[in-house]
Amino acid sequence: MTEPTTTIILIEGDQQIRRFVRRELQGEGMTVFEAESGAQGLTEAVTRKADLLIVELTLPDRDGVDVIRDVRDWSEMPIIVLSAKDAEADKVAAFNAGADDYLTKPFGVAELMARVKVHLKRRNRSGHSDSPVVHFGIATVDLATRQVTRNGKSVHLTPTEYRLLVVLVRHAGRVLSLRQLLTDVWGPGRLDHTHYLRIYMGNLRHKLERDATRPEHLVTVVGIGYGLMGAR
Repeated sequence: MTEPTTTIILIEGDQQIRRFVRRELQGEGMTVFEAESGAQGLTEAVTRKADLLIVELTLPDRDGVDVIRDVRDWSEMPIIVLSAKDAEADKVAAFNAGADDYLTKPFGVAELMARVKVHLKRRNRSGHSDSPVVHFGIATVDLATRQVTRNGKSVHLTPTEYRLLVVLVRHAGRVLSLRQLLTDVWGPGRLDHTHYLRIYMGNLRHKLERDATRPEHLVTVVGIGYGLMGAR
């Protein structure tokens, strides 16, 4: 039986560095899909079943930090930053966006490969599988394209409704506390505004449930919080 191939997405604007890193990864038996821009890299990340992402922060079309945030909307794959930026603020921004590791240029091949292998081992142990598309009931959420549909028809969500839905989707099957939801969606300064959650959960139910008065998926657990159940 053939062993599954490890797939890496490499987003790097410098062609020479891209070729060099690709050659080293391929030498370890990994499949590498290259991208020279953030937009191209996101397309590759969505269409390939990747195990790990390597990204430069300085890209020709957008900031690599924004690319990391976009990927984190739908994927928990390990993300390693490979960048010439070595300021603490840049590293903090990357980690806050969702990066798992940060390697500054110039870098050693042995160190890069060691970090890649460590993150791949952790991912394999977790058994985690990413998919940007989530279905529940009559609703479908594509986190990569930020499209939400109900019975195949596009549904308009406000930015806050969408942020709340993303948090619920990323923790599907779990009941999230009011505190966690308020912090993730509105920030730590709004922990006493529990009425926000009642209003926005009601909005989501009206837009996405078969019967908003009897929600099957966007559920309330009295005294604890809310959760998205039955997603696949």
